Amino acid sequence: MSYTTQELIDKINDLKSRLSVTVVAHFYQRDEVFEVGDITGDSLELAKKTRDDNSEFVLFCGVGFMGQSVKVLSPEKRVVMPKIACCAMARMIDSIYFDDSVKAMEKAGIAKENILPITYINSNADVKAKVGQMGGMVCTSSNAKMIIETALKENKKILFVPDRCLGQNIADMMGLKSAVIGQSEDIASADIICYDGFCAVHQLFTVEDIEFYRKKYPGIKIAVHPECDPSICRKADFVGSTSQLIKYIAELPEDQKVAVGTEFNLVNRLRPKNTYVLSSTKPECPTMNETTLQDVYDTLKSIEDGEPLNEIEVDEDTLKWAKIALERMMAL
Repeated sequence: MSYTTQELIDKINDLKSRLSVTVVAHFYQRDEVFEVGDITGDSLELAKKTRDDNSEFVLFCGVGFMGQSVKVLSPEKRVVMPKIACCAMARMIDSIYFDDSVKAMEKAGIAKENILPITYINSNADVKAKVGQMGGMVCTSSNAKMIIETALKENKKILFVPDRCLGQNIADMMGLKSAVIGQSEDIASADIICYDGFCAVHQLFTVEDIEFYRKKYPGIKIAVHPECDPSICRKADFVGSTSQLIKYIAELPEDQKVAVGTEFNLVNRLRPKNTYVLSSTKPECPTMNETTLQDVYDTLKSIEDGEPLNEIEVDEDTLKWAKIALERMMAL
């Protein structure tokens, strides 16, 4: 049976009122899914907030690694997802590719004991576990600079996975040298050695887009996410994480025009006037948009029926080391 949007929202709210479940939605979700979320935010913020929530079930609307992060930080909770959507960046690296990256650094003359890995939170639990086993930690786009500054005090080479753009942009901010495995012949002289992963959505923004908006609207501000290519970030007025972008734009004068380089659903929910998407095409994350209201309803109904759909499980050893990597970050 098909329902209207409002009928689905009513059915979802009825089930939420009767079940021990908290619906969690990432900023990049469709508007109608985002609006039924009890907790909303970016990936780490959601994992931290759900850790303090008392519901038996967490229904997570996002992509797979995010549901895993909730399970890792709160193993006692039952985490379900309407769609276990795949983050393309997270899929670019696994534990085997991680080991290959370490070997590439060793081949370049860097001893394994002199490597300190850092993984962007946009990675699966097996990669976080590998990082934890090597004494490393997780970072987010908002705290990456602080995490790297702390890590460099150990006088080791930083292996940064999986997003080369975030690693290169932080190196630029700090005046450090970066290199990308497989792209750079001399990685041994770099301070931050990056895996060659990226976010396809944030690769849509170009220098030509910036030039177009600056010419069309003199005085416009350009605000972008650090997953964008370094050539974009160097020409922007502001570079920041999702939550930092929201704060920056909210504090601009109402008549100040701003073009934003990040995912469309988020940009579309920002202030209604003088805000533009920094792209000639719609920068919409296909996997973040997989989850529908019908999926949310079906998953809630499966909990009511005692047969939860898409429950997230992480094996004990992976959970242990991934949690260590996450908690090292949170301790800072």
